[in-house]
Amino acid sequence: MPLLALDTSAAVSVAVTDDDGRPLARRHDDLPRHHAELLAPMVADALADAGVDRRDLTAIVVGTGPAPFTGLRVGLVTARTLALALGVDALGVPSLDAIAAAALPRVPDGAPLVVATDARRREVYWSAYSRAAGADVDVLVAPRVGPAHEIAAEPALARGCVVGAGAALYPAAFEGLTHLPDAGTLDAAELVPLALARRAAGADLPTTPLYLRRPDAVPSAGSKRVLR
Repeated sequence: MPLLALDTSAAVSVAVTDDDGRPLARRHDDLPRHHAELLAPMVADALADAGVDRRDLTAIVVGTGPAPFTGLRVGLVTARTLALALGVDALGVPSLDAIAAAALPRVPDGAPLVVATDARRREVYWSAYSRAAGADVDVLVAPRVGPAHEIAAEPALARGCVVGAGAALYPAAFEGLTHLPDAGTLDAAELVPLALARRAAGADLPTTPLYLRRPDAVPSAGSKRVLR
């Protein structure tokens, strides 16, 4: 039975897969800051391309970031709403984990892999991984946000590899690591094998967002009283 996968941690990516995680249809758009307008039509188009009725979906898989507040929230709210309406599970997978799972087959045995994506403000979201049995990954460093040069200060990551848009933006910060060819942004279909493997292992798959820092826009504290 088919699954629907969504990721809005950077671009907008939608995929419909079979129950083994094989893609049946994909939609992708790199247009920034238009997640709310793009996502619902892309879901409808991907389902139509795959010949799947939404009532036949058995789960909704969603990337949980890390990512900026607004874009990430669009994907998570959409996934939760669809899952609730259809009476199926919403399965959350950190987006960096999925990028790592797709790249680790190209990493030499025993070498760590850093995944670094653009966090704006001259910072990166990043995490580090090694290979695990099956489709899963071992997390060596949990997701963080900060300047790219801080990663080079991690001795455990020496002689490793790096992948992601953050590595392309700040190559000097990753001079000690081997840069892997990068597709640019996450394909939502890459979330599904991890979600299926973790669900089969009995893991909890929350759809809690990984924001890692406060949103750029915050409520006003209100007008200040002027003393006379």
